[in-house]
Amino acid sequence: MNLWGVLKDERLAIADRLEALTPDQWRTQTLCPAWDVTGMAAHLLTTAEFTTAEMLGGMLRARGDIDRFQVLLAAPRAELDTDQLVARLRTSAGARKAPPVVGVLGPYTDALVHQLDMWIPLGLADERPVDRWRASLDFLMTPRARVGFLGGRPPRLWYQATDLEWQHGTGDVVSGPAAALALAVLGRTARLNELDGPGAPALRAWASGG
Repeated sequence: MNLWGVLKDERLAIADRLEALTPDQWRTQTLCPAWDVTGMAAHLLTTAEFTTAEMLGGMLRARGDIDRFQVLLAAPRAELDTDQLVARLRTSAGARKAPPVVGVLGPYTDALVHQLDMWIPLGLADERPVDRWRASLDFLMTPRARVGFLGGRPPRLWYQATDLEWQHGTGDVVSGPAAALALAVLGRTARLNELDGPGAPALRAWASGG
């Protein structure tokens, strides 16, 4: 799979859906406590537009705190009006910027996960092709994902996607849709009810911070 090409397609799809939102929807809180939909759109734009100077300056101001770093970088773009955000998401959709360590899988996984962070609270369906989760699920099972994505190693389980030919690990089985597995590994609790198997309680506890 050409991840850069798919990432461009995802960014354009996000821009199309954002364009149709009402002002109240733009102010809806996402699954990420730091951002409403406007702030999340600004973050996704940042992943396509960031400069080396921005990254270095942001890391200095954030003193190494990745979460604060991401909020600081997104803040100026969150001041744009919604039409500007949508237009710049489209213009930069094909950008091939990738942070160190995680490479293209960083912005690629951001695009898949963060759109759910917006669509779930808005009550909108996930309409993206399920096969696109394969690369992100593989990535989330690696130590590289602990740079900016995971707070530690996910539970040692046998992860199985029920809507995709994908599995990883050993031990107690936890199964569910690919998106639900990814959200749980990333600490989101929105779709924990879709997990099944003897390993499900351990993954639910991980996602809930337990």
